[in-house]
Amino acid sequence: MTEMTLVRLEELMVVLYAVSLVFYFIDYLKRDRLAHRYAFVLLAIVYFLQTINLFWAVLATSRIPIYSLFDSVYLIAWILISISLILHASHKYSFFIFFINIIGFIFMTIHTFGPTRIAESTIRETLISELLIIHITFAILAYVAFAIGLIFAVLYLLLYSLLKQKKWSKQFDRYPSLHQTMMGMKITTYVGIPLLFVSLTLGVQWANIMLNDWSILDFKIISSFFLLMVYGVILYLHKIDKLRANDYAWANVFAFLLVIINFFLASRLSHFHYWL
Repeated sequence: MTEMTLVRLEELMVVLYAVSLVFYFIDYLKRDRLAHRYAFVLLAIVYFLQTINLFWAVLATSRIPIYSLFDSVYLIAWILISISLILHASHKYSFFIFFINIIGFIFMTIHTFGPTRIAESTIRETLISELLIIHITFAILAYVAFAIGLIFAVLYLLLYSLLKQKKWSKQFDRYPSLHQTMMGMKITTYVGIPLLFVSLTLGVQWANIMLNDWSILDFKIISSFFLLMVYGVILYLHKIDKLRANDYAWANVFAFLLVIINFFLASRLSHFHYWL
């Protein structure tokens, strides 16, 4: 197996793993059987590809790949996915499955884009470039999800106001219902949070590889993790009925203002996001 083919295979696994995390997050919050099934299928594909890769390494070296940190990280990720798939049959373990897959994803990312792997690779520049592309792509997808959530929040507030004031018009039938706009806010948050988490994980890994002088206390990194925390708190408060109806919609509006600040202002104050 050529190095380029191996890299492409592992990058595919990282992307599929990341998407499965989105579905696992939805399943964890909603106990959604369809999300549960999609997450399982994607993770099973990752497991199948990982297993092929593992057997290939065993055949090529005539030994179990456990004698280096690089190999051990991959084996740990494979074992974590194995445990996750075994437990998948029961919704009772959704909390455990979700978090074990977060750890597995981090280990898979370290293996695919680790400093040692890239330093020894003959296609180092390609690996670094593609890590950055995947990081930016997931960040953009997260921002898109939050932007759509803003639209649903504004629609909810508008519809609520019209209904409260009993102002009907011919255009009213073209609007979604309050329930649909509420579900739209929830789903976009369910999707946006894990996408942003994946992006941040990959971004920190890229900085660790590429930059000699960087700090986890960089303004952009702090603001991005703060944004992730804000959306997480909003979702948690809504789930325990502390944020309802209008309050939840307004929380989404104000959270998106932080997205705008993070995207434009924080990037200018960062030491290595200055090109944005």
